[in-house]
Amino acid sequence: MLINLNPSADVTALKKTLAGLGLWVKPLLNTDGVVQAILVKNHSPKIDRSILSALPGVISVFEQASPHPEVDRWRARPMHLPKTTFSQSSTVIIAGPCSVESANAIDEIASAVAAAGGSALRGGAFKPRTSPYAFSGFGHEALKWMRHAADTNGLDVVTEVMSELEVEHVADAADMLQIGSRNMQNFALLHRAGEAKMPVMLKRGRAATVEEWLMAGEHLYAAGASSVIFCERGIRGFDDSTRNLLDLSAVALLRHHYGLNVVVDPSHACGRRDLIIPLATAAMAAGASGVMVEIHPNPAEALSDAPQALSFKDLERMAVELKLEPKS
Repeated sequence: MLINLNPSADVTALKKTLAGLGLWVKPLLNTDGVVQAILVKNHSPKIDRSILSALPGVISVFEQASPHPEVDRWRARPMHLPKTTFSQSSTVIIAGPCSVESANAIDEIASAVAAAGGSALRGGAFKPRTSPYAFSGFGHEALKWMRHAADTNGLDVVTEVMSELEVEHVADAADMLQIGSRNMQNFALLHRAGEAKMPVMLKRGRAATVEEWLMAGEHLYAAGASSVIFCERGIRGFDDSTRNLLDLSAVALLRHHYGLNVVVDPSHACGRRDLIIPLATAAMAAGASGVMVEIHPNPAEALSDAPQALSFKDLERMAVELKLEPKS
């Protein structure tokens, strides 16, 4: 935002007024060294232009058009899956294994998710792994197992699609497509996923700015996605005390500034089982519409991401912490 000033404006007084409104500003000088405008920095809160226009010494206020109008249209609007609603007041739990390991295991997990009050079953049929030799999922067969387990327990299915070639297959089994962190800016995949005209969960890239994240959501909407849930899953930091750095400021920004529904994945954010429940609680306090966590009947035996998987008892405890009513 740019505030153009009258040559006689009291710049010092105006800067104090703007600071009082919570704005971070930078005076801009003309060739004579006179302040002719004030730039409002991007990390400032949104202030109605009419308030700024009415300040003494202000000639005009220029506000750049939003580059993501379709995302903006969803401000304060609920988003629906068949059995799950994301809203500004919801407490949604999405839970399941990092990877779907067998039909029996996913049935057992789905039952535990439903019993704890969860709304949706997550799990990887196709798993992107850092090592090409690591377990990477059972593919199409796992999609069938997930769909059956979810239907049996009254849950929705959220699962990742890794390639534009697999969108149709995954869409047939899922209630919400998930775009993983590594694929946040895979524009061919975003376009094809949007064309499926269904809800999409968009995970933030490990090194993505909030604006890049929102623009990836705009790609999905422009291609036809029925709704986009943004998922904060931790970004790359310099400290290795946790696996990633959970950016709760981005959660608060999306919820309170943009009015969007955002889900937090504390499992990938910290990679530590002992920190997942406190971070889930913090995420909901920051304005998240729900959390997505990894669980396993026996975390020690999980084929992937074992150190960050919660047990069924842990899931029940988290549901209590989040004041979620268990299903009868």
